[in-house]
Amino acid sequence: MRGRWLLWALLGGVVGVLCYGTLVVFTSRRPLPRQSKVGAVIDLIARSYVDTVPIKNLEEKAIELMVGRLDPHSTYIPAKDARAYNEPLEGGFEGIGITFNMQTDTLLVLNTIDGGPSEKVGILSGDRIVRVDGIDVAGVKFPQDSLMRILRGPRGSQVRVEVARIGVKDPMLFTIVRDKIPINSVEVAYMVDSLTGYMHLIRFSQTTPQEFTSSVSRLAASGMQQMIIDLRGNGGGVMEAATFLSEFFLPKGAQVMYTQGAASPRRDYIAQQDGLLRNIPLAVLIDDASASASEIFAGAIQDNDRGFIVGRRSFGKGLVQEQFTFSDGSLLQLTVARYYTPSGRSIQRPYQLGNDSLYYVDYLSRYQRGEFMHRDSVRVDSLNRYVTRGGRTVYGGGGIVPDIFVPVDTTKITPYYRAILRHNLPFRFAVHFVDEHRVEMEGLGDMESVRTYFENSKVLESFVNYASQRGVPIARKDYQISKNLIEAAVYSNIARFVWGNKGMYPF
Repeated sequence: MRGRWLLWALLGGVVGVLCYGTLVVFTSRRPLPRQSKVGAVIDLIARSYVDTVPIKNLEEKAIELMVGRLDPHSTYIPAKDARAYNEPLEGGFEGIGITFNMQTDTLLVLNTIDGGPSEKVGILSGDRIVRVDGIDVAGVKFPQDSLMRILRGPRGSQVRVEVARIGVKDPMLFTIVRDKIPINSVEVAYMVDSLTGYMHLIRFSQTTPQEFTSSVSRLAASGMQQMIIDLRGNGGGVMEAATFLSEFFLPKGAQVMYTQGAASPRRDYIAQQDGLLRNIPLAVLIDDASASASEIFAGAIQDNDRGFIVGRRSFGKGLVQEQFTFSDGSLLQLTVARYYTPSGRSIQRPYQLGNDSLYYVDYLSRYQRGEFMHRDSVRVDSLNRYVTRGGRTVYGGGGIVPDIFVPVDTTKITPYYRAILRHNLPFRFAVHFVDEHRVEMEGLGDMESVRTYFENSKVLESFVNYASQRGVPIARKDYQISKNLIEAAVYSNIARFVWGNKGMYPF
């Protein structure tokens, strides 16, 4: 009998250890209905938890944690961020139509959008906006994100702004009617010479096909017989825009790409007709920031032997996301498939589920092993070998390797050049110069006359003096080495103020 009591005592001690800190009401245990555990837990907390808790916050956190355990490109966007997230993809937003910079705690208008609300009422680049709807926004450290919120608003609504303009004594008052403002994909398109058209695409959006078609028409009318498409820094966007552009350069029946996933059957994208530019010589510029839709386009051109890919190895994003919208306006960008270039290769670089830390700093590894400087440092998987339409060897798994490698040129970067960039002096000087010379510059007809004007006005000499007065004295040896880079930085900043991107790029 004594042994039995001892056994019960020992068992009771074990149970006590296991249940320490826990008070369970066994008599009220209920089976849970068949449903997702996550949904069941949230439902139980909402109905049965001891205190009132914000269920929506728990849902948001649970979704973020779940999606965070997937690939690096699946992401959850809360409702408050959804509009800003989609604006670049949709190609527009509603506002007053300016690009601006906060210069010494003052909103400085860099440019007005052609045909936009601000241009229509007479706002000029170089204007300083000092008050918005009676609220002081200059000299008061007004947060830039708050400033964007009060300038934006529904199409058709009004906003009153007070502007300080160089040469005008009193502030100028403008009432601007907000409108739809484009976020352009084609940043600039112009003729480099009498035969060569150049186009810089900075994103792929829903408006890209229309912008591209319009720009190509203008270039063709100017005599374009060969073309450069610059995708450097283009992180991608809308997949359909990339396939649309690809078909412009391919014959009917050529494969653009195909997609496939565990729940997504293979879908082939084939050129439906002969592209209008299928016979024009083509070069595509890429770098390590060219990703996604940019790589779809570059892969279609390379695998069909349709043109030359020039630059450095691209980012390596070969995953396709589909956007799902919840009733509260939040979004889930979920990876649903991989895409493959016409030769059958996936250019997605390796990743670990739920571990983004190494994925997004891979470019540092590329730089450290010399990949930005030397082609023979570019690592390819020899087992991941494919053949283009014309029989050339290409590789999958980690971006598009260019046909013509162009290293990063650091030979002209000197401590003096770094110092003037670190202090943002080319931009600050441009503001100063344009304030004094805007009227005479606006009368110049073409970029050649602009360059002549800069040289005759001794702009570089003025800049060197300006920099010296602001704590960056000239280092003459460095200046001679970096002179071309300094000239490009100064001239392009000035030209952008007066003529926008079409003035900036030629320099």
